[in-house]
Amino acid sequence: MQIFQQQVANNVAGFLLDCQAVKLNLKQPYVWASGWKAPIYTDNRVTLSFPPVRTYIKNQLISLIVNNFPTVECIAGVATGGIPQGALTADEIGIPFVYVRSEAKSHGLKNMIEGQIHEGQKVVVVEDLISTGKSSLKAVEALQEAGAEVLGMVSVFTYGFPQAWESFEKAGIQCFPLTDYLSLIATALQKGIIKDKDIATLEQWRKDPANWGK
Repeated sequence: MQIFQQQVANNVAGFLLDCQAVKLNLKQPYVWASGWKAPIYTDNRVTLSFPPVRTYIKNQLISLIVNNFPTVECIAGVATGGIPQGALTADEIGIPFVYVRSEAKSHGLKNMIEGQIHEGQKVVVVEDLISTGKSSLKAVEALQEAGAEVLGMVSVFTYGFPQAWESFEKAGIQCFPLTDYLSLIATALQKGIIKDKDIATLEQWRKDPANWGK
């Protein structure tokens, strides 16, 4: 990571912690929908309630998109967290926006993609959070099946699970997050939210989240 990129990562991590979009609790771990126990819980939609944070994240996502995917013709947000971030960036860049549902609608036209995608259209996917990468790649596959050329993906935050990056690499999808778990932990330590003795436990969770806390 270049110095500028690391500074952005630290800034975004700080914003996520300050507005409590990310919460850390080692004493009373959170239980995710998957059943995993975790010392961290993330809801980046909280950032939308803080205009300066929302604007900073939007501008940095735009920077990632235009610098890494200059031929982009459309932005696709992944439901639900990627929808507002994707819409904000698409509006600023001045290109079309669509969003991808987690499942196709059970009625009407049974759409999985809302909005218009054209054959060969160059699309960048926007996520708010990447964990295992399954939902992100499901959105990519839906776009590809609709005829889009998926250039890659950007996200606000990632836990950096190895299996997610292996899946992206296998699918040939480049992904650029604004910040990641390690940057967040370093920032939390600097802010006094956690202590040095907590680092080993937090790192252990990221290496084996499915079995942590059992």
